[in-house]
Amino acid sequence: MDYIDIVEVNNMEEPSVAVDSMPKTRDYQQEMLDASIKENIIIAQDTGSGKTLIAILRMRYEIERNSQKVSWFLAPTVALCEQQHGVIKGSMQVPVGLIHGALEPKQWTDSSLWKRVLENNRVIVSTPQVLLDALSHGYVHMGQDIGLLVFDEAHHADRNHPMSCIMRDFYFSLPPRTPATSGYGAPTRKERPMILGLTASPMFGGNATVAFRTLEANLDCVIRSPRASRDELIAHVHRPVFRYVRYDTPQYLDRDYTSKNLSAVEAVVATMNIEEDPYVIALRASLAKTPQGPERARLDQKLSKTIQGKKTYSHTGMKDLVNAAKAICYDLGPWAADWYVDGVVSLALGKQNPYDDFTGSLQPKEKTYLIKYLSQIKLTPVSFDLVDIEAGITDKVRVLLDTLEYEKEWSESSDEPYSGLIFVKRRDEVLALAEILNRHPRSSPHFRLGCLLGSSHSSYRNTFLDITRRLMKDQPQPETLDEFRSGDKNLIVATAVAEEGLDIQACGNVIRWDIPDNMASWAQSRGRARRKRSSFVLMFELAGVDDARVSEFERLERQMTALYQADRTKPQAPSEEEAFDEDELVFKVESTGAMLTPIQAVTHLNHFCAVLPNAGHTSHLPIYDIDPPDMPEGWHSLDHQQRVNSLPYPGPFGCTVTLPRLLPSELRVFTVDRKYPTKRSAYRHAAFKAYLTLYHTHLLNDHLLPLTSVVEPDLEEEVKNLLKDVEKRSGMASVTSQMNPWQSEETDMTWRATRIVIQGFAPVRMLTRVDLPSFSAGEAPVLYHPHKGRINVELQAQGVVNLTSSDLQVVRESTRRLFWCLYGVRMDWDRLDFAYLFEPAEKDRERSVWDARRRWVRDSQGEREDLLANAADFAEAFSYPGDISWVRDGYPYGKVYRFLGWKYPSEEELQDFLTRYSRVPETTKFLHSSRVVLLSRVQCDHAILMPSIIRHISIAATVVSLRETLFTGTPLYNIPFSLLITAVTAPVAQDHVNYQRLETLGDAVLKFVVSLYLLSTYPLWHEGYLTRRKDHAVSNSRLAKEAIRLCLYKWIVRDRFTPRKFVPQYLTQGDVDSDFAEDEFADGPDETREVDEDLSTKMLADVVEALIGAAYLHGGFNLGIECVRLFGLGIEPSGWQTLEVYVDKALSRVETPDTPLRITDVECMLGYTFSHKLLLVEAVTHASYQFELQTVSYERMEFLGDSVLDMIITHHLYHYPGKDFTPGQMHIRKSAVVNTHFLAFICFQCSLEKDASLPRPSHGHIVMDEETQRISLYQCLLHSSPVVFDQQRATLTRYRKVKDEIEEALHHGTTFPWAALTRLQAPKFFSDMIESLLGAVYLDSHGDLDAVRQVLRNLGIMQQLERILKDEVDVLHPITRLHIWAARAQKKVESEFKEEKAHVTCTITVEGREPVQATAEKRSRASREEARFAAAEKAIKLWDVKTTDGSS
Repeated sequence: MDYIDIVEVNNMEEPSVAVDSMPKTRDYQQEMLDASIKENIIIAQDTGSGKTLIAILRMRYEIERNSQKVSWFLAPTVALCEQQHGVIKGSMQVPVGLIHGALEPKQWTDSSLWKRVLENNRVIVSTPQVLLDALSHGYVHMGQDIGLLVFDEAHHADRNHPMSCIMRDFYFSLPPRTPATSGYGAPTRKERPMILGLTASPMFGGNATVAFRTLEANLDCVIRSPRASRDELIAHVHRPVFRYVRYDTPQYLDRDYTSKNLSAVEAVVATMNIEEDPYVIALRASLAKTPQGPERARLDQKLSKTIQGKKTYSHTGMKDLVNAAKAICYDLGPWAADWYVDGVVSLALGKQNPYDDFTGSLQPKEKTYLIKYLSQIKLTPVSFDLVDIEAGITDKVRVLLDTLEYEKEWSESSDEPYSGLIFVKRRDEVLALAEILNRHPRSSPHFRLGCLLGSSHSSYRNTFLDITRRLMKDQPQPETLDEFRSGDKNLIVATAVAEEGLDIQACGNVIRWDIPDNMASWAQSRGRARRKRSSFVLMFELAGVDDARVSEFERLERQMTALYQADRTKPQAPSEEEAFDEDELVFKVESTGAMLTPIQAVTHLNHFCAVLPNAGHTSHLPIYDIDPPDMPEGWHSLDHQQRVNSLPYPGPFGCTVTLPRLLPSELRVFTVDRKYPTKRSAYRHAAFKAYLTLYHTHLLNDHLLPLTSVVEPDLEEEVKNLLKDVEKRSGMASVTSQMNPWQSEETDMTWRATRIVIQGFAPVRMLTRVDLPSFSAGEAPVLYHPHKGRINVELQAQGVVNLTSSDLQVVRESTRRLFWCLYGVRMDWDRLDFAYLFEPAEKDRERSVWDARRRWVRDSQGEREDLLANAADFAEAFSYPGDISWVRDGYPYGKVYRFLGWKYPSEEELQDFLTRYSRVPETTKFLHSSRVVLLSRVQCDHAILMPSIIRHISIAATVVSLRETLFTGTPLYNIPFSLLITAVTAPVAQDHVNYQRLETLGDAVLKFVVSLYLLSTYPLWHEGYLTRRKDHAVSNSRLAKEAIRLCLYKWIVRDRFTPRKFVPQYLTQGDVDSDFAEDEFADGPDETREVDEDLSTKMLADVVEALIGAAYLHGGFNLGIECVRLFGLGIEPSGWQTLEVYVDKALSRVETPDTPLRITDVECMLGYTFSHKLLLVEAVTHASYQFELQTVSYERMEFLGDSVLDMIITHHLYHYPGKDFTPGQMHIRKSAVVNTHFLAFICFQCSLEKDASLPRPSHGHIVMDEETQRISLYQCLLHSSPVVFDQQRATLTRYRKVKDEIEEALHHGTTFPWAALTRLQAPKFFSDMIESLLGAVYLDSHGDLDAVRQVLRNLGIMQQLERILKDEVDVLHPITRLHIWAARAQKKVESEFKEEKAHVTCTITVEGREPVQATAEKRSRASREEARFAAAEKAIKLWDVKTTDGSS
């Protein structure tokens, strides 16, 4: 299947070639254009006659006729698509899109991509498979989206070619096109598009009349060639002069004709025995240990077929080498064969490194086996002496040299430089012929040679002879074509890749080394000779065997010309019965138009399996078993005399398709009966049955693709747009401004009182227009006094109070005095409408004294502001009183000092005082310029504490609003205020608490409950679907979207509190309306207030997770789920249930095993006995396991176990006594015990001693020889993969090497052994096994996390975590340590990898330091990580890097 890859979609821009500059149409082109407008036609004209121009004009007409539909241009190859796209784009006034086939299935899943392509482009160029798949999945609708369909190289539209399938499956079911819909603005009808085909030859061979009618019926067209203007067509086409040359082939009569190197290869091949091939030996070994069942039957068939056909990589490769060399020898001569064999064998033996790609994915033993026989070939060095080359070529090569000389002379006789193409069937002969022409003295001085080869990069067709690609030392093929067009090269030797469609205008001579296979190849290759004076040369055998074929081509050409000239009518459209085979099935999804047929089902099913999660240890492909099998059971074990090759079974056939083990058993095996005439039909119908079932069980979406509805499109852009929308709705207020808790939405004038009890100070009563909560001493904020230290505060709500206007005035004036003394510089004396008022809660015994003093200021100094008195005058008037609290150095901007007392010092005392208090001004001047603050000690205490108290009350009021708005009527209403305050306070506020720790906990809770919800709700979903759906549900974008929906941003505390810049809040809007306005009088950089962080997606998501964490702390998981329900996460509220419901739902689907299972060893290792044994079986079953069981493989349990482990470890770290770990500190400690390397180590460490005693004779008696055997947990993995087995053994070897080092570090070391653990290079299935077992224990224990904790303790994981915490083990990852260290020095760490032979070397560099290197043995991608770890640890020691995580 070709998967969509948008290569180019033009924007609306000027075309590179102006439309007016298009060449004027010739009469024959206009004739064809007019015909194509009236009806569907296939234009049959020679190559070079301008068919593409007609198509361009037809598409322009279609665009003008109906602007709402696209014209779709189909070309059979990517190269031809690119070429035609360039031509069309340069001739169009509208955007032209180019769509390539590429193996990127994710782009299939985006319907908006197709919508955008159809909206933005009026013309689309693609391969037929791309359009077929888009139609099949309902992303493109032929009737409503396409107005014109152009088929380039239309002769391909036969049988099941994608061109034919497009018409058969999607065209003929539509109503015919109605002329009445033409014109702009006309409604879009669902109807057939117009069809235009382009071809140089409408047939491949056979009967011309039948071929014409078949092609016309398939494309609903009439084949047309110019009739009225045919003479003009002939005059402009420049059909080449046809010549033929003959060559002798005496070598075919010589039974001993060969070459030295070919003989050497044949001699070695004769000694090869298929039974000794390691692949056959491995198949026999696998068969021997495989019990009866489907997998054994498959292995039996594979072994028999492999032996019968000798189809191993080594035997097939050597046989291919012989066949290729033999063909070259007979066609080109012994010298070419010797050169070819020498080149291939030398390349192979020069690539013996087992990691080189020429041997594909061979096992080491197979590589060694192949190399062994290649090494036995006794090569004769190739002589490049001109005499030896001449002696070693065939008559055919000599005739070619004669022909080239003649054609070059003929071309140059007309003052035209020579340019030629030689078409050769075999790619091997292209290489050998090019080598001869490059070296032969008759050709090398005169021809500048290039090669064009067809190539396949498919891994399914990887063979030994793919190594011959390296024999072509030329530049890439596009450059070869460019140089041919420019004249830098004048001769190309090519395979059929250059026959069809490629525009090679410069060619004047085409030579066919081999006779064309069919009529299309004849016409296409001849059409490459495009010059006005050109020639087409065929090479005939002297014996005349080729004459009949050429005569047949000429006869067919005459027939086609006669048919072109005859009156032709469009064939009748096929009926529904004729359009499909009698056994052809069709399923259509009405909502999208997606269609499924058995032909399409095979590729669709392959795609579905390919996107299943894969750890790399088994390939997820559907397995087809034909019924009956091709070979008798056990054929491979019969004697050679008994191996009778009977006639093949003629049919009918049935088929069974088996899907990967990640799917439930009921969705794994599908069978169709023996009723289909061919094997291909049987497996297509089996695939159809399977795929249709997957759709009906909701594992496919309505586009018949693997579920993408489980993962909505990325929400990041949507969230940004929502934030912009909120800003617009907020008017002048920025969305980043949090709510003002002092502004009540009610219009009444009621005041409410709150008694504030302050430890060590007189209580105060606060009056507000909003309700405030009560806080006990343990719940209210803690304050810190500069002299008294920690102060507890208690808030006692007292309800509504009745105040007279005079009472209110007194309280307002008292509040003004309280604030003015310290903050008056930013206040207006006349404003009294404070949002909060303060008065003593108890009688202030000093009040009357200070009232009298303030009256004295008003009476004696006449000042309206009675809070400050000149110190000298005040001392004189009141006899130097000692109850003063504060003195101010000048007014209004002077500093405030704490009053210590009056003093008349001696000169010596004065100097001592000035020395000790150097910042105090000169005494005399200070006395006369300073002011005494006229507040009692109680009032001064309240004044200094009030901003902090107001700040905390403001936050509390914000939380009250949040609770009353979102939590009323829900269990969340009772979450303690202290937790809620922490949850909504952002770190940017720099308050004494913030949400970071709660967010870390909430993140674990959220992932855990979502994982359990998904596992229980979607029993048919494999781990891939579950993971993608979970990731989307818990993504920052999703959480932020839900937060915006609930307006959560209003309650996030993110403004920074600066007491020195405090400004009281007022009820009415004034010049200053913020609690925390800027202080324009602040001096020094430390006084500059930082700009608040913008409200981000992450901050919104963090607060959601922090609220979930708060709910979990207060009420456990079920209250956490209530919080999740509030935010929804795209899941219906009814979907959120308690954990117990999820666990019971998951357990209800666990079956009872048919037979007793012996899995007690695993239970003993875990220290846990399962009630539901199949859960344990599932947890230890690898996806490769082929035997019949009632469970899926372990991936679903691993999905759950991962979140269970994360939850338990995060909970433990959060609550660890004496440590309030930051999120970063929790993360690195958690990573130490949940990483794949450590869990793999645990998988080896967890083991059991088993009694392995055996009886033996002793002195005439039989006694038991006592012996035990240790079984490790990893050995209990159920699998059927030799790859897994090999990786287990290899990892065990590495484990034994590093075991002691790791154990020592884990038990006694001060640093976590990251590098040593990495050297295990353990594949992921080791750690997956631990996590899947934890998930199984959690479900089996009915959701008991304590049971899982005990298993973790039995495994040693909890003890290791506790040691890390208790002994403060340094767990900082070495790579992280280096990056932190470099970042602090403002430098960058760079890592470079170099792979040589069997090793990989990592070099770490930092500016100003000597580079550090470390090398690891190359085994897999993990080798790079091992080398990088080792290099990082080495650099840390050499560079003396000292960095911690900040926890100590």
